[in-house]
Amino acid sequence: MKHWTEGFDDDDDEPLVRPYTITGGRTAPERDDLTLITLVTSISHVSLQLGRGQRRLQPEHRTIFDLCERPMAVAEVASALNLPVSVTKILIGDLIENGQMRARPPLAFAQAGGLPDVTILEAVRDGLRKL
Repeated sequence: MKHWTEGFDDDDDEPLVRPYTITGGRTAPERDDLTLITLVTSISHVSLQLGRGQRRLQPEHRTIFDLCERPMAVAEVASALNLPVSVTKILIGDLIENGQMRARPPLAFAQAGGLPDVTILEAVRDGLRKL
């Protein structure tokens, strides 16, 4: 997916729009439950219309909403938008706060009570030691 700023004349290697502009000056997500592998999904029956007290939506919000008709990991969304993960987390957090998206941990962690299997961790540790 092309970023919406592609095609503009920009002689510098830096992007036309700075990430803090997209997030309204915010540099860190307000939510701490969004990890790279957290799955996010749009709530299909909800529109992107703003209610009272909600933040103004950027074009990236709408793109995220459309992308996440099926569950996607936060890292996948960031890659599709060609934005840093931290910026993507802020935008996803806005949509969750507005009731337009929901997030859940991956099923393996959710089913195991939130903790990974110890045998998997030990196998990873042993593999790293062999390197």
